[in-house]
Amino acid sequence: MQNSDHVRSDNGHSFSHPGLILPTQSVQNQIHELAKTLPPPRKQNTACDACRSRKVKCNRLPGEDKHQHCLSKNYPCTHFVQQATSEKKRSAAARRPRNTSTSSSTSPVSAGSSPISEHNTPPWFKAAFGPWNSGRIQSYGGLSMQSTTPTLLHHLFAAPESDSTFMFKSRSSGYAAWGDMASKLEDEAFRAEFALDLVEVYFQIVHTRLPLLNPLQFRARLNLQATQQRPVIAKQDEPLHPALIATVLAWGAKFSEHPLLVADRDRNGGQSLLAKALINRTRELAESLKVHRIPNTNHVVISLLIEPLQCQDPRLDNGFHGFWLTSGIRNLLGLQINHKSVMVLIKDPEARGTMIFAWWMACLSDAFSSFYYRRKPMLDDDDYDIDFYTADQNAQETTDPTAPSPREQLEFLGYYQAAHALARISRTIARQLWRPSTDQDGIPLDSVLSYISDLSKWRDAHLSKVGVPPNLEANWDFVSAVSACASDAQYHVTWVALFFAMDEFGIRDDAFTPSSINQVEIAKRKVMEEALQASLRIAALAGVLTSNGYLKLDPAVMHVSCINAGNFLARLGRPEVFQCIKALEQYSYAYEETKAHAKEISHEYDAALQKGPNNFHEMASAVSPSSRAFQAEIMSVDALTNGNGKHHGNTVSPFL
Repeated sequence: MQNSDHVRSDNGHSFSHPGLILPTQSVQNQIHELAKTLPPPRKQNTACDACRSRKVKCNRLPGEDKHQHCLSKNYPCTHFVQQATSEKKRSAAARRPRNTSTSSSTSPVSAGSSPISEHNTPPWFKAAFGPWNSGRIQSYGGLSMQSTTPTLLHHLFAAPESDSTFMFKSRSSGYAAWGDMASKLEDEAFRAEFALDLVEVYFQIVHTRLPLLNPLQFRARLNLQATQQRPVIAKQDEPLHPALIATVLAWGAKFSEHPLLVADRDRNGGQSLLAKALINRTRELAESLKVHRIPNTNHVVISLLIEPLQCQDPRLDNGFHGFWLTSGIRNLLGLQINHKSVMVLIKDPEARGTMIFAWWMACLSDAFSSFYYRRKPMLDDDDYDIDFYTADQNAQETTDPTAPSPREQLEFLGYYQAAHALARISRTIARQLWRPSTDQDGIPLDSVLSYISDLSKWRDAHLSKVGVPPNLEANWDFVSAVSACASDAQYHVTWVALFFAMDEFGIRDDAFTPSSINQVEIAKRKVMEEALQASLRIAALAGVLTSNGYLKLDPAVMHVSCINAGNFLARLGRPEVFQCIKALEQYSYAYEETKAHAKEISHEYDAALQKGPNNFHEMASAVSPSSRAFQAEIMSVDALTNGNGKHHGNTVSPFL
């Protein structure tokens, strides 16, 4: 199952599982290039209203006041009136104050040593706080925007006893909690080598799912040996934001199998205390450098990378509360990235592409997480007018090995169009569930019927293109397997989450006639059947990923699907629940909280075996004891993999 394009070529020792195929640096660069691919500005439509309404071509001959069709038909031509109006609108838009940092040629991941300066401060910031003063961003535990990378590493890898004050006094005895090898972190050369290993793990695992950084630029500017900041002569000389470096290192520690981290996990019951400390220190450093408060391209990227790095259980104090996601969205809105008129002003393709990818990542995450965790979405459908990625189907294949082919761009566009369509459905449901009237009276019947219709239409239009194909032939690598299963599960978990919402709130029937009561029961049974089919599908997909050891390397993509499907199957007493339980247990390698979810689901299943389908409320009438033997298509691992435990499939887009 070896594929030379995915075999790690450096001297890293981060992964020991045999047969695990991870992307090489060349593949990582291709992923980044695909993520930031943007179309040129669209061709301006110059047809006048009269020609457009008649659906005819509208061309003006040189020297003529009217367009050709209007001239031949003696119609009054409105083109020049429209043109003047459009010019007036464009001029007005150009006069409006824009954040000049977005129009600079600086990449979002290659900004200078300061995240914000007098020349790229948003107008509202100047109005509120006066002229820029670099002293506003205070140092933190001796760290500031001017700190060198070795100084940053000294602080991040300091002994754990120093966490209470973040005043790091390195003492060998203080490292004991991190395992037998942790005292090596006192050595500067070892810290640099260790940091480089964590960076490589980040680009092998996390970057394939969240391609917000340029791998070549990041590696070139990491500057591990510098004793002082280098003079900035070119973009590649610009130092990286300290919080960005810390975030990448914390991600790497989450998944790395470096001997130091293995010893740490062996000492601490399978969990790395060093990895946890890096998450806490990264978050505190980002807060001290005002990442969450000042709109800046670096701050957008850092915020979006910190959110999935943390504990994902909203019930815990340090769990998912959407703080860094909403901070990233506020930064994007502050930079006016949601305006097409702003985006066209960004000349640097690297900066423009990264910010648009960040926008769609934030937009989709806001919609899905709002539905999953019952909170109000930050964004509305009309809050943005920027376009999705597009590609010319007739374009010639490029000779640049790092540039995406037109076929790849079209696949990428298809996946994001499908994800956005599903996100809009999730956003609509989330807004309904957030309303106090829903908590009081239930979900309106008309809304439930609309959700059922919308999800069915989405399935017909998109699932066959973005989900796991029915017949799997070619060998899958890590990226392809996790991507296809995640996009497939993202649709199916929507049915499960809708079932739980209906079970909690009930359905509001204003008419209360025999006909409407019958509609309510039909809707309940429909959602029940879809949720059961969806849960079985998710359990099978989770089984595929678990059998290959992939969920221990998943950056918070599949966990929501596994938890929801597991809870649903457990309450019905379905034996397929064990695939979800095993998946969550494997997930706990990087996300400790999923082990608690696995135990809760197991207890729920035991209760259902004793009492029958258990713990249902408003949906109880749609759940009968026969649900345990419901004649659904069983999505077993063998059914998905043509009879063997190892999966086969075709390559799909890596960004869902």
